Amino acid sequence: MSDFLLELLSEEVPARMQGRARGDLARLLAEGLAAAGLSHEGIATYSTPRRLAAIVRGLPTATEASAEELKGPRTSAPEQALEGFLRKTGLGRDQLEERDGVWFARIERPGRATAEVLAELVAGIVRDFPWPKSMRWGDASASSASLRWVRPLHSIVALLGEEIVPVAIAGVACGAATLGHRFHHPGPITIGGAHDYAEKLRACHVIIDQEEREAIIREGARQLAEDAGYVLVADEGLVVENAGLTEWPVPLLGSFDSDFLDVPEEVIQLTARLNQKYFVMRGGDGRLAPFFVLVANVDAEGSGDSICAGNSRVLAARLSDARFFWQQDMKVPLEEQAAKLGAIVFHEKLGTVADKVERVAKLAEWLASEKIVPGCDPSLARRAAQLCKADLVTGMVGEFPELQGVIGGHLARAQGEPDAIAGAIRDHYKPVGQGDEVPTAPVTVAVSLADKLDSIASFFLIDERPTGSKDPFALRRAALGILRVVIDGQLRLPALTYLQMASVTALDQIHPVELDQRLCDITRNALKELDELDRELGLPSDIVEPLSADLAEQARSYLDRPDGSVDAQELFAFLIDRLKVQQREAGVRHDLIDAVFALGGEDDLVRLLARVTALQAFVETGEGADLLAGYKRAANILKKEEGTWTPDQARGDGDMLPEEAALVSALDAAAPTAKAAVEAEDFTGAMAALASLRGPIDAFFEKVTVNAEDAGVRARRLGLLQRFRDAVHTVADFSRIEG
Repeated sequence: MSDFLLELLSEEVPARMQGRARGDLARLLAEGLAAAGLSHEGIATYSTPRRLAAIVRGLPTATEASAEELKGPRTSAPEQALEGFLRKTGLGRDQLEERDGVWFARIERPGRATAEVLAELVAGIVRDFPWPKSMRWGDASASSASLRWVRPLHSIVALLGEEIVPVAIAGVACGAATLGHRFHHPGPITIGGAHDYAEKLRACHVIIDQEEREAIIREGARQLAEDAGYVLVADEGLVVENAGLTEWPVPLLGSFDSDFLDVPEEVIQLTARLNQKYFVMRGGDGRLAPFFVLVANVDAEGSGDSICAGNSRVLAARLSDARFFWQQDMKVPLEEQAAKLGAIVFHEKLGTVADKVERVAKLAEWLASEKIVPGCDPSLARRAAQLCKADLVTGMVGEFPELQGVIGGHLARAQGEPDAIAGAIRDHYKPVGQGDEVPTAPVTVAVSLADKLDSIASFFLIDERPTGSKDPFALRRAALGILRVVIDGQLRLPALTYLQMASVTALDQIHPVELDQRLCDITRNALKELDELDRELGLPSDIVEPLSADLAEQARSYLDRPDGSVDAQELFAFLIDRLKVQQREAGVRHDLIDAVFALGGEDDLVRLLARVTALQAFVETGEGADLLAGYKRAANILKKEEGTWTPDQARGDGDMLPEEAALVSALDAAAPTAKAAVEAEDFTGAMAALASLRGPIDAFFEKVTVNAEDAGVRARRLGLLQRFRDAVHTVADFSRIEG
């Protein structure tokens, strides 16, 4: 058994690509070894900014010899069939064996040296490696057939045990030599094998293990902050990124002028993180401290003062720019900024950003005044909505677009707006992702819902719906945002009502050009129908002309009615589709959502989910499964006998079998109990009431013949099954449940 070492040395690999590259390399090696019939004891992969490496443990020296028998065509088959079989197997006719009129070929495969297999495997992996982006380089790049890699590939180390595996790739050296740290040990290093790879590189200031570098950065940054008397702002993404940027990470403490702290701290944090990859820290009062941690890629001379000073100067220049924008934005009231939104097109069919803001303001005010968002002041909701997009035209958001909303919130507070309005401006985009914070403040909830509702209703109105994987206006994300605000906040909102209002509001504000176009279409169609009627009946002109005018007027009035808007049921169906996706990830079955939704009349998402949760807990028990089986049997009988009986045919109640009578008694007790429990939103209680039917329905099917010869008895028994089905339907349509 031998270990195999592979190192691919190149110019700097972007940090964001390294994690996936390690996974891809391990997968490709495992697949290639398995295809060649080579077992192994494990694969470990590593990466630094300049190298991607893997160590495969416990490889045999050669593959096992193998044999395979292939069945060919019949001996009576046309000659072309036999020729094709010979080409496939690479054998001659005299090497085939005939058995019972059929040709058979036996393919013998001798064992191969592992080094030979690895040489081919590595060459194939390098040639077809799935980098998200790659490039050609040097003179060979003139040919489209030349090698592609994420950055120019310099050399390959491929060692099986201590023997070099000769990987043949044109223009790339293959052997046992690699390079150490770019500054500390730039010269070549000869690697003996997998056993000394990590330690030889460590001696040359390269830590090959990504996780070890992450640990050094994580702990070093924390310790530096603690030594300075502050608390590091944890940022695991920044830890991983810095580990991908360094081969020898050295955390250092830097500082910046405390005068910059009058700039919003999000700006400082964003500048430090995105542009410089620095960690920031906070004091005991929770405020940002004028210090940062940078990660150098060298052993710093002395205490690293010169490195820190250089980085401080770079950060100071960026913060100076940010402070300039902030000071300029502070001089302009948000209302004045909001007025500029009329010059920015939101969508050619939906008007300007100012038009959207007006729609959102109207919706937010309505959500508050109708108590759909409880505890929300309508005037505050409208004011917050009117200002929520104003920061889009500020210099700060122009420079830091990631901070839209945040800057508006800071400006609103600094310009004297109430906290509720400032908070709503800051947070109305939330939640923007699965792990994002969900707003709970009433004014913020109203503006957040209004913004997302308007986006969905407006784009549906102009037929810009998501299709397949395409969702250019992020409407699915908006729908998920609405669901999270409603469900996480346990807001008891009538979804159809607010969706209808969003649709009407969007229609009211739709761009005049689009309205005119729709009006023309409707009028044209109405006049066309009138013309056809005229041709058919020969109407005189004094009748046709007034009718034409009336039709045009009716077409215009159609646009003025809510009926001209998008059907709220269509928007609700879109929300429910997103709800299924969201809840599937939370372990909730989509068929149970369908089962509850199929009953109709339910547009309270919180109540719907409570019902589904109770239903899932029930049907996944033995009792629930048995009741579901009984329901399906009853439903199938009723479907089969549909139209062959009527309830008024039922008779002979005094001759009931004991199992019939027992089911009647059980239904008399369970049906009203389940209905009352559903009305009281005690869905667990409703399930318990239904569970009491399990025994009686099983006994009924076991002892009672539904299709009795007497039509009256048959109708009575079918009626009993119908009562059972209806009782179950008080909770959900069980016919929609799978299984």
